[in-house]
Amino acid sequence: MKLYISVDMEGVTGLPDATFVESTKHNYERGRKLMTDETNDVIQSAFDEKVSEIIVNDSHSKMNNLLVEYLHPEAQLITGDVKPFSMVQGLDHLYDGAIFVGYHARAGQRGVMSHSMTSAVRNFFIDEVVVGELGLNAYFAGYFGVPILMVAGDDMATQEAEKLIPNIVTAPVKETISRSAVKTLSPKKAGELLKRKTAEAIDKRSQIQPLVPPSHPTLRIEFANYGQAEWASLMPGTKMESNSTIVSFKAKDIREAYQAMLVMTELATRTTFS
Repeated sequence: MKLYISVDMEGVTGLPDATFVESTKHNYERGRKLMTDETNDVIQSAFDEKVSEIIVNDSHSKMNNLLVEYLHPEAQLITGDVKPFSMVQGLDHLYDGAIFVGYHARAGQRGVMSHSMTSAVRNFFIDEVVVGELGLNAYFAGYFGVPILMVAGDDMATQEAEKLIPNIVTAPVKETISRSAVKTLSPKKAGELLKRKTAEAIDKRSQIQPLVPPSHPTLRIEFANYGQAEWASLMPGTKMESNSTIVSFKAKDIREAYQAMLVMTELATRTTFS
């Protein structure tokens, strides 16, 4: 069995706020270590369940957060930026399943550091289905027939996963108090939970179906302000919906929609407020 692991940071055990996930902040190095340890718990459990190959994709911010010198020696790491497919770089039909670690809830929802890619985004839609990073990445995997076996993160992220994907295994490692405060398991107890849930997810993989995207999806992004939508709509093939901050793009497949999302959100960050 070949397993793909996408690792974000906001949903990692014990991380309550931006001081742990931004490289310029004082708690960032602590966050990196916790992120790496949590990833190793999942990797070790997967290998214990006779998984033959594991690829880990660092999926947070500049995507160079995981400490490769401390990563499980039998796993391979995709690290760095820019990646053509960002949080799902390297994921294709050769994988038997995927696990998302350290994930968070989508923008505008209750959850620790909830957001969707950038602060410019209020909502992503694939056709009429509203999704966050978790949903977009699951659709991308589904294009290749790869099921998301498990999602680990805060309680709101795991609930989001359960609504999207029937029978998925989830590992909530912390409970939301506010967007910047949590009630968290200790790293030791979280590690035990992650190992147990990883084994469960691999065992029941035949019961979890891929989240298959529409064959010709329309990506719609609702931005936080009009200037962001204006910038995003400069990308060829997009259309700004009237009287709104929604920009749409009709894609040939979910891969094109995903890359369009990356370009549109990057353009939107050019908006200034002065």
